[in-house]
Amino acid sequence: MERLEEILAANKEFVAHGKHDYTEEDIAASKLPKKKMAIFTCMDTRLTEILEPAMGIQRGDAKIIRTVGNYLTGEFDAVIRSLMVAIYELGVEEIFVVGHYECGMAKTTADSLAAAMRAHGVNEHAIAKIHGELEVWANAFRDPVENVKDAVAKITSNPYIPKNIKVHGLMIHPRTGKLDVIQTASDDSTLGKIAD
Repeated sequence: MERLEEILAANKEFVAHGKHDYTEEDIAASKLPKKKMAIFTCMDTRLTEILEPAMGIQRGDAKIIRTVGNYLTGEFDAVIRSLMVAIYELGVEEIFVVGHYECGMAKTTADSLAAAMRAHGVNEHAIAKIHGELEVWANAFRDPVENVKDAVAKITSNPYIPKNIKVHGLMIHPRTGKLDVIQTASDDSTLGKIAD
């Protein structure tokens, strides 16, 4: 069975026999995060179904933004734009940058990506066109903890993010769900302090 057919079959079963009907919850304000928080995290599949319960949040509590390695690429990249909408349009007051241990991005390099692209038939000219950006982006990510600190620093110093927004950096273990506080911009003394 093709993946799309599997998804559509699962959806049909979900709609027919789902455990919960969200109709009553879908009021006009349902797009607003109830806990006024945004989470910027990694796209790692191991975080599915562990991140939210580990943080004590449920459907509708937070805006969640996922990218590879929860890495910021620029002052006005897609993550910053999403945070701006979350803050200015949806009432977010607090941002949590959540990296994870054993992040595969730490092993990714510009050369490994370029080689994989070639193996998949991507044109050499296209690869050459972005190779400089690949080096800046992929080669810069070496340690997930340092990446969280860097993301917190970039968000707190970003001219488009208001200074009254609290920004916290955490690490989650993808097997246990344990959270460690790495940094919080509202109290720099916690830098490097591990949560009990």
